[in-house]
Amino acid sequence: MPRLFPIALIVTALASASAPAPASNEVRTWSARWISVPGASSVGYGVYHFRRSFDLSAVPAAFPIHVTADNRYILFVNGKRAVWGPAYGDLMHWRYETIDIAPLLVPGRNTLAAVVWNYGQFAGLSQNTDTTGFLLQGDGPAADLVNTGKSWRAVQDAAYQVLPVSGVAIRHQYYVAPPGEQVNAALYPWGWEQPAFDDSSWNAPEVHDFGCSLYWTKDEVPSDCHDRRTLVPRPIPFMEYTPQEFRSFQPVSVPAHSQRRILLDQGRITTAYPEFIFTGGAGTRVNVTYAESLWEPNSGRKGDRDQVEGKDMRGLQDVFLADGSGARAFRPLWWRDFRYIELQIDTADQPLSLDAARSYFTAYPFERKARFEGGEPWLRQVLDVGWYTNRLSANEIFQDAYYEQMQYVGDTRIESLVAIYESGDARLMRNAIELIDSTRTPDGLTYSRAPSRLYQYTPTFSLIWIGMLHDYWRYVDDPEFVRAMLPGVRAVLGWYQRLQRPDGLLTQLPWYNFLDSDVAWKPDTLGHYELQLLQAFQWAADLTGDAEYRRAASQLRASIRRVYWDPARRYFASDSAHTYFLQHTQALAVLTGVSQGDEARDLMERTIADKTLVPTTIYFSYYLHAAMVRAGLGDRYLDMLTRWRDLLALHVTAWPEVDRAEARSDCHGWGDHPNIEVFRTVLGIDSAAPAFARVLIEPHLGALTSARGFIPHPHGAIAVEYKLEGGHLDARIDTPVAGEFVWQGRPTPLHPGLNTLRF
Repeated sequence: MPRLFPIALIVTALASASAPAPASNEVRTWSARWISVPGASSVGYGVYHFRRSFDLSAVPAAFPIHVTADNRYILFVNGKRAVWGPAYGDLMHWRYETIDIAPLLVPGRNTLAAVVWNYGQFAGLSQNTDTTGFLLQGDGPAADLVNTGKSWRAVQDAAYQVLPVSGVAIRHQYYVAPPGEQVNAALYPWGWEQPAFDDSSWNAPEVHDFGCSLYWTKDEVPSDCHDRRTLVPRPIPFMEYTPQEFRSFQPVSVPAHSQRRILLDQGRITTAYPEFIFTGGAGTRVNVTYAESLWEPNSGRKGDRDQVEGKDMRGLQDVFLADGSGARAFRPLWWRDFRYIELQIDTADQPLSLDAARSYFTAYPFERKARFEGGEPWLRQVLDVGWYTNRLSANEIFQDAYYEQMQYVGDTRIESLVAIYESGDARLMRNAIELIDSTRTPDGLTYSRAPSRLYQYTPTFSLIWIGMLHDYWRYVDDPEFVRAMLPGVRAVLGWYQRLQRPDGLLTQLPWYNFLDSDVAWKPDTLGHYELQLLQAFQWAADLTGDAEYRRAASQLRASIRRVYWDPARRYFASDSAHTYFLQHTQALAVLTGVSQGDEARDLMERTIADKTLVPTTIYFSYYLHAAMVRAGLGDRYLDMLTRWRDLLALHVTAWPEVDRAEARSDCHGWGDHPNIEVFRTVLGIDSAAPAFARVLIEPHLGALTSARGFIPHPHGAIAVEYKLEGGHLDARIDTPVAGEFVWQGRPTPLHPGLNTLRF
């Protein structure tokens, strides 16, 4: 065998965080009580501060605390930001954080200080709520002195006002993320988080019920809990918090009685807490507007994202009112999504100095472990932009970062697989599956998104939730969790089975059923939805081993073939009258085995070439590409990435919601699927058994003559290297599990360790 080009794959360093370990910080009995500010609204908008000072003769080796709030909080220990949350949940799964604060303590006087806020009616729809409150408990008897109760001090911060998002500011787009805020520096209690601050004028808090866990007891006897929030440990790690600088920022002074517009460019879209340091300028108003991109005037077009001249700024806005003092720092309570920030400064009788501008990047702390080498530079750029998009789309939940900040099932399935292939970290995926399952209503459906304060049903997303669980079952070694979710699988399919005719087809499909952003919902057009139901029956049969689901799938497959196949056009229609033809329907027919073999290959070849079919968008092309591979066209995968290459020419730094000029969101993780398929299709690495216990490697190199890379695996990493030369393929496969390598239809067994092959 000729010598391959050097392989430099750092395999031993790739440890996969596939499934989370059981929580070691579970609190079964809460001796701390929820507290609030006396006289404040229990459900309306408000920002509040809480403090507790205490003395220590010496710093203990450990000082764990458990802390949460409704809606949100930031906790400072001796003036230093320590922890914030709580992670998103619902009332039956209200998260609390556990942290050891010993490294922040000192001998003598210590101070815990928390800012707590309730967005009230303006809260983002991902935010569930009961009543405003703060809860903190020390771990163990020695820490009881910090438990929330009458010993704390509390005050409402009058400096804050809510700024709801104007429809005009966002071109009347659907916006359900958190609001903006106005801060009046003259009313703000500067230094409130520092130990030396005098809180003697603050009141004792109003004390409410004890914290409540699933195992709540009183005096060691099980008892009713009178708080609606059932406390559970945070199941995900803390978010990243990293300082970053704007491009070419220089301090600026704005004279009295003048106006100045300052445009800051982060260089790429980011999710971050912006921070501005102002001096002087009593009476100055600073409007701070955030945008992922600037807009062409009088249009919904954005064009080249690097160009700013002649474009408009529109978006979420904060306001800072200066008080004339020095070094006043403005930072919103919640992070913002932006590339560009515009500061509109309107001074009064004093000049204002903008001394510093920075931000603190925040996102789920995914660590990129996968690697791909091969092809032209644009392919690497596609992967880099996709990975960055996935990072921005993952915070405490998978979400779009600007307009909604909600975890939709269709988006989340793709984003979760990117996380598995690139990082091996499935904790946020597990959290998503559980949160979606917890929205289930008595009829069996889940919400289309979770968590959500407002119900929204998209029954097809309940089917895709089953697909998410099937993905988790295949790639993650966590069988107990999968078993715990199976009642939900049966509940979803039970809802659909009540709507089926004797032949398996649907009589109707209530609610709004999303397929793709460019496909209109037509209640009498059910073919593509029945194919999604067929796919869910197949997933459920794998997950449960239930023969009933296999029989249901077989019957539905035959009925779809009979009703929707159009022999004249040789396509599957989406309606029984054969008037509506989509790429989506053809893809689903292949993925579900309604079309197989030579017919499936011919079907997909015509599907991707036929301009008369309703095309898939950047989102649903995930399923179109998967169908191409299933039909034997995997070698054409890289040729299908034209829309991503075209977007790069517009200098996007994250993938937009759609690849049209009028994209709403410029950061939407459902377009990240090349970061799955370059590894799964091009390099060919896929799971061949539950928990990734076996591997199937079937590369589709297309025009590439060499490629190599690796992905994390629950037991280490899988590394591959290919070289095509003189009609021969030389392959090296390093895998921690056994499996099979397939090249041009020829299977070859793989053993754990290094495999050297030639074809």
